[in-house]
Amino acid sequence: MSLPITPSHTLTGPELSWIVASYFIGCFTAGYYWTRWKTGQDIRALGSGNVGARNVGRALGRGGFAVTLLLDAAKGALAVLGASWIGLGPEAKVAALVAVVIGHNWPVQLRFQGGKGIAVSLGALLAYDPFIVLALLAVFIPVIAVLRNFTLSGMIAFALAPLTSHLCGAEKVQVAAVSILAILVVLTHRKNIREEIARIGGGRPVKAAPAEMQKGSHDEA
Repeated sequence: MSLPITPSHTLTGPELSWIVASYFIGCFTAGYYWTRWKTGQDIRALGSGNVGARNVGRALGRGGFAVTLLLDAAKGALAVLGASWIGLGPEAKVAALVAVVIGHNWPVQLRFQGGKGIAVSLGALLAYDPFIVLALLAVFIPVIAVLRNFTLSGMIAFALAPLTSHLCGAEKVQVAAVSILAILVVLTHRKNIREEIARIGGGRPVKAAPAEMQKGSHDEA
């Protein structure tokens, strides 16, 4: 069995099998299962509703944040390292890298309500080419020093990563990998980006909540 992926490359059966396996590796959303195990609750019903490390940290503290972050990064690395161990070609390796992030962001068993892909992307990129992560940091550090905004700085770093990688002499397949990840990360953070831009610009005034809602919010606090 084979499947064309580019005009010059056709996926073999083993390559296609590992790409599909990488998607399901991504579907192991650590934050969801860790929160279920620790509290019996659905993390999607808590905080921002996201299954990523930051929301798990809000619900379970620093320990929950650390466990989720490490496990999400590890599964990204696993997909790439597995592709290398099997001996997949460059195009198939990139496809596996993208597949594990897609699985994390849109896991089939959670009705496609997953995370936002930062930790799994960084883990995959570290295994794929640590230099790309250094290029991300090279953009992120000066931007956050100016903006003092973690979310926007991270998004800018990812958005500029393809250009940075190209200028640093990365191969075309590497630039393609970073470009696809940048699109996925920015896509899943589009709401956050709008909120942060509105906050920096002063935003629109927040309407007063009804008395019942205000009471409920005080009770929660």
